[in-house]
Amino acid sequence: MVGPGTGGDEHPVLDQAFDGDSLYALRAAVTAYAVRAGLADDRVGDLVLAVHELAANAVRHGAGCGRLRVWCAGRVLRCEVADRGAPHRAGSGNAASPRDPARWNIEPGHGLWVVRHVADQTSLRGNSSGTIAAIGFTLGPPA
Repeated sequence: MVGPGTGGDEHPVLDQAFDGDSLYALRAAVTAYAVRAGLADDRVGDLVLAVHELAANAVRHGAGCGRLRVWCAGRVLRCEVADRGAPHRAGSGNAASPRDPARWNIEPGHGLWVVRHVADQTSLRGNSSGTIAAIGFTLGPPA
């Protein structure tokens, strides 16, 4: 996934730190940007839900805080949620590799399952420095 920090030319249009007390502000910022970027009205809620779930997981299972970065890459709105938690904490104890989005743990809250089903693209990667969950939503009307 090309984007900030991965060698791409795109610059984040939204770069916001968050913690458990600022998830409302994060959702509001994502909503405002998604509308300005031209994401279809019926997809804005999906994007906000997906970002919220990823951020809430960073708060709950990661370091208690994280950073959201959003940018446009062609006709795709991309979001990365990063935290400094241990990669194995991206789920709630599942032995599946956190690098395989198809095997993201869906217990107990099913948030990652929802993310996989509403986003057009998903990826999850982690190392000793933390975890980065990335999603992509195609701009314009749904196909």
